[in-house]
Amino acid sequence: MSNNFKKGTICVQGGYSPKAGEPRVLPIYQSVTYKFDDPSNLEDLFSLQAVGHLYSRISNPTVAGFEERFAQLQGGIGAVATSSGQAAILYSIINICKSGDHIIASSSLYGGTVNLFKVHLKNLGIEVSFVSPEASKEEILSTAKENTKAIYGETIGNPELNILDFEKFAETAKILKVPFIVDNTVASPYLCNPFEHGANIVIHSTTKYADGHAQSIGGIVVDGGNFDWSNGKFEDFTTPDPSYHGLVYTEAFKEAAYITKLRVTIARDFGACLSPFNAYITNLGLETLHLRIERHSQNALSLAKWLEKHPKVKWVNYPYLETSKEYEKAKKYLNGGGSGLLTFGLDTDIEGTKRFQRALKLISLAVTLGDTRSCILHPATTTHSQLSEKELEGAGVTTDLLRISIGIEDIEDIIKDVEQALEAV
Repeated sequence: MSNNFKKGTICVQGGYSPKAGEPRVLPIYQSVTYKFDDPSNLEDLFSLQAVGHLYSRISNPTVAGFEERFAQLQGGIGAVATSSGQAAILYSIINICKSGDHIIASSSLYGGTVNLFKVHLKNLGIEVSFVSPEASKEEILSTAKENTKAIYGETIGNPELNILDFEKFAETAKILKVPFIVDNTVASPYLCNPFEHGANIVIHSTTKYADGHAQSIGGIVVDGGNFDWSNGKFEDFTTPDPSYHGLVYTEAFKEAAYITKLRVTIARDFGACLSPFNAYITNLGLETLHLRIERHSQNALSLAKWLEKHPKVKWVNYPYLETSKEYEKAKKYLNGGGSGLLTFGLDTDIEGTKRFQRALKLISLAVTLGDTRSCILHPATTTHSQLSEKELEGAGVTTDLLRISIGIEDIEDIIKDVEQALEAV
């Protein structure tokens, strides 16, 4: 399907074009392996001289259809699906970094990402410098080193809900001649295309809005095909790979060097692949992404405006509120909505906050976001509980912060549930 179609059309029909007599809907190819008639054909697949499926850890027809739809929707040249969003984050980094390298990351990140960066990447010998999303370009550049290999951020920080200053971070990445990697999970491909704002690699936890129904764990790495891997800083792309008899990725795959290397080395060797069944379920979820994300955004804005007026609510944060400091950036970088996350603090202590959560009936206490069903969390004691006080401050997580992922239920029922729960405060 042409990328000239609108995103709603790509959501429904992208990535799969059946021939006459074939299934209208992308089927599940629940198979590990594939049959061949000619050993030369299989040899060519293993040496990357031919295109096809040889083993489902590396590629599978159902997963490939999902990858293609997502790449079209996000505006990239190719994608690799993974078993989770965390796997996608890890793959995006280790595809270009090895022991002794360094990356720069915005401090306003999901808690699991912070822990991955500060603990496990450190154990792998990859150093991460965290910078405030409000830092100037000069301040970010001051953290750079000779071995810096990437700049990383989230379109909508979770749970600070800051909007990434794409222009500033993209310009900094260009000066350093490194790729700009963006986690676009909370915004979704429908609300933001980071490639249009200077990003080079985009990742998602497809568990969230892409699936949308809290049924399938998954992740994806999308390549914009817009970075020069032959600029002298990334020798793994420009020197012969002994595991493929001296193949050079930039010569053999041109603008697709990054995503091809990720598939045939990282995905092949680390093995965190997306199952065909989860790809099938998430692909079905994508068909309604454009409808759901509009409703998520509408509901979240309505609740945020209602909360602003409630006497028991101390503060409210939602990027599309006109009173938000992120409002101008939200209008600049987001396509007509602020997604389904909002945060707020109550004029009470931690016990009052807990009473409020217990009193909710429609809104569930659950560890996820981007679901059709509304849910709530207290990040400081859950998703970000492993962070130090300084790291919590950097991530914008205060002790009174409550995060609601607004679903697509009727907004009147959502507001009534919050209203009755506030009586317990």
